[in-house]
Amino acid sequence: MTDIAESSRRSAHGGNDRRARTVPKPEEMASWRAFLRAHAVITRALETELLAEQGLSLAAYDVLVQLAEAPGRSLRMTELADAVLLSRSGVTRLVDRMEKGGFVRRTRVESDGRGVAAALTPAGLDCLRTASRTHLRGVTEHFVQRLSKDDLVTLERITGRLVR
Repeated sequence: MTDIAESSRRSAHGGNDRRARTVPKPEEMASWRAFLRAHAVITRALETELLAEQGLSLAAYDVLVQLAEAPGRSLRMTELADAVLLSRSGVTRLVDRMEKGGFVRRTRVESDGRGVAAALTPAGLDCLRTASRTHLRGVTEHFVQRLSKDDLVTLERITGRLVR
């Protein structure tokens, strides 16, 4: 057997060299799937509550939060897309809808004549204040209350390593 084939065989069967292994073990896949399921269940519940109570998607709520927390309550469209984890075209379409609703407005970036930013409007800030009650209640109910303080600290430590 060639060195590459042997390395691949060891990797697929959980060989000792963790760096060379490319296929997760069953218990590792179970952890991965549990992480994905938890994320999906919680975000689905938060989205459902925001839509039912506020008529606002979770992505639109996230745009409002990101803009409210940004300096001058404004972000370049590319920065906003990165902050809310949408594609540039996805954030453009979402901002189009939110602009029609009066929650955001587009502005030119003064330092760059071609740059476009999204800015939070007073109506958008009011919407965020109202929607945050629904969202934060949901975060508490579907996430915080289901974990101990130690669990929350551990989860923050673990997820912090994943996004570095």
